[in-house]
Amino acid sequence: MLAILTHDNSFAVGAVTALQFLPLLLFMPVAGTLADRFDMRKILLVTQSAQAIFAFGLGALVLLNVATVVHVCIFAFLLGLASAFDNPPRQVFVSELVPPADLPNAVGLNSTSFNVARLIGPGISGLLIAGVGPGWVFVINGASFIATIAALLMQRPSEFYRSAKKRPKAKRGGVREGMHYVSNRQDLIVIFIVAGLIACLGMNFQLTTASMARTVFDKQAGEYGILGSIMAVGSVTGALLAARRRSQPRVRVVVISALGFGVVSAINAIAPTYWTYAISLIPVGFVMLTMLTAANTAVQMSTEPEMRGRVMALYQTIMQGSTPVGALIVGWISQSVSPRWGVGIGSVAAFAVAIWAFLWTRKHWDVAVHYSMRQHPHLEIIGPLEHAREEEERARLEELEREEHVHHIERTPGDQAK
Repeated sequence: MLAILTHDNSFAVGAVTALQFLPLLLFMPVAGTLADRFDMRKILLVTQSAQAIFAFGLGALVLLNVATVVHVCIFAFLLGLASAFDNPPRQVFVSELVPPADLPNAVGLNSTSFNVARLIGPGISGLLIAGVGPGWVFVINGASFIATIAALLMQRPSEFYRSAKKRPKAKRGGVREGMHYVSNRQDLIVIFIVAGLIACLGMNFQLTTASMARTVFDKQAGEYGILGSIMAVGSVTGALLAARRRSQPRVRVVVISALGFGVVSAINAIAPTYWTYAISLIPVGFVMLTMLTAANTAVQMSTEPEMRGRVMALYQTIMQGSTPVGALIVGWISQSVSPRWGVGIGSVAAFAVAIWAFLWTRKHWDVAVHYSMRQHPHLEIIGPLEHAREEEERARLEELEREEHVHHIERTPGDQAK
């Protein structure tokens, strides 16, 4: 769209991105209800097959040299429609593949693979475009779905770890039920807002890296692909660290990562040369992967199994459904002002939402930050979990004191006891 069908029009790229993600905003909540009600493996077989057909179709048009802007827009919307019904079951399906004891690590790995692909996929495709052309890249994309379909067909449903707590069909809409569940969970709301705003304005890498490479540094598809490969260094590092985590991530990890993203993306926006810009993408990929994996894992692991599909659908709706709005805003800023400000708006959003989350949690959750720069520098964050542990410890000590007092009375002579 940027280099072949238009004359470096960043807004046109934003429009195509918006069409690709618009179905996520419209249909993903419904898809979450389907994931909770029906066989997720069968849903995935249908959605993966549809995405393969659409990818092959677009590749054929490009190879025949008849593809137009309209064709690309239509196929972007169709791919987005299939993806909207594919995302919730794909995210939740992992809970049926592993025993409960391994679920936290499995969810983290699943989230990592999804987010790594989202971050480095455009870069890999850029390298392939330079090597074999865009038409064959669409064909390769279609072929990649065949591997997933084959894996799904080879699975044995009799060995799945399916929850016995599946709910019966609700009388009212499942989407409404999921929204009611989320509205009563303040921790989920904070994660949704923090991760959603950064996804909207800060994660348009397929647009911002293309605009920076093409417009600011006057590079071609090969150099654009190199940017994705360099960003993958940070992404994979963050993914490996996330995969090693055994404890469940919490809200604080998401908020701190958001603040870190504000810092590294600001540096990324002002990088003076192509190579300094490329190197600054390493910490961007690392912080972004850390935040996304922590948010995804925290949402899944803290949600009841029978509600997980709907909650994850709402989470993905915010994360990816906000992309049409963000893509149009960032595309307009990149085209009208500067691609650097297209990157910088994500930094501004990250700082703003991180500060809001800290002030909100401090007021409503009594969060306190203790730090010392003396002999033993340290940073300590006291939140709801720490307060709960303090209450439990205080109650335990009081119980021990009562027991000790009772024992003391039992050992005292009768007249002294009176």
